[in-house]
Amino acid sequence: MLQAMVYEITLKGRAERTIASAFDDFDVCTAPGVTQLRGEIVDQAALHGVLERIQRLGLTLLDVHAVDDS
Repeated sequence: MLQAMVYEITLKGRAERTIASAFDDFDVCTAPGVTQLRGEIVDQAALHGVLERIQRLGLTLLDVHAVDDS
C-alpha cells in the first residue's frame, strides 16, 4: 500500500489570494520573496499534477523536497 509523503514546495514570489486558493489543499506560508507550500501528496502521479498546476499558473518553482515527518 502506498503511503502519502509530505512535500515542501518553494515558489518565487509571495502568494496572492488567488494563488493561495489554487493550492487550498496545502498549507501556504509566505516569506520575503517566496511562497512555501506544504502538504501530503499520495504518489508520484499526484506530485506531477501539482507541478503541472504550478506551471499552468506561470509560477517559478525554486525547490521541491520530501519531508521526513517521523
